[in-house]
Amino acid sequence: MQQTGNVPPLSFHAGGKPVIAVVGLSNRAVRASYDVAAYMQSAGYRIVAVNPMYAGQTILGEHCHATLQDAASALAKEGLAISIVDCFRKSSDIPPVVDDAIAIGAECVWMQLDIFHEEAAAKARGAGLKVIMDKCIKIEHRQGNYLGVL
Repeated sequence: MQQTGNVPPLSFHAGGKPVIAVVGLSNRAVRASYDVAAYMQSAGYRIVAVNPMYAGQTILGEHCHATLQDAASALAKEGLAISIVDCFRKSSDIPPVVDDAIAIGAECVWMQLDIFHEEAAAKARGAGLKVIMDKCIKIEHRQGNYLGVL
């Protein structure tokens, strides 16, 4: 985390739990991204919606941002930072998400079930981020598998 002058460092945690940006979050309750985000929110996690299609709208009571950078800037005003970038995008869309996660100083990139990109994962690891691929954050949480990030 960066600190400038007398400004306190940003916190990756809200209420003691990591802040999770859900990239590709849908406003439709039938979609997996919505279900997973709603579950994590009910478990006490701060969810940050990121989807350019719904930017400016409210999803699960949270303002939806067009980009991770927009979300990170908005959270910084609250003294918070994104810890986990949870990806609901197809595998071929992961490299720019990883670039953005690195740029905002996230701690972890989490790729949901059936999502993996080895080159992007290597880049994220090289930048010091934890990487989880092809796992559902909801399933892992419900089973108590926090994988060192939840």
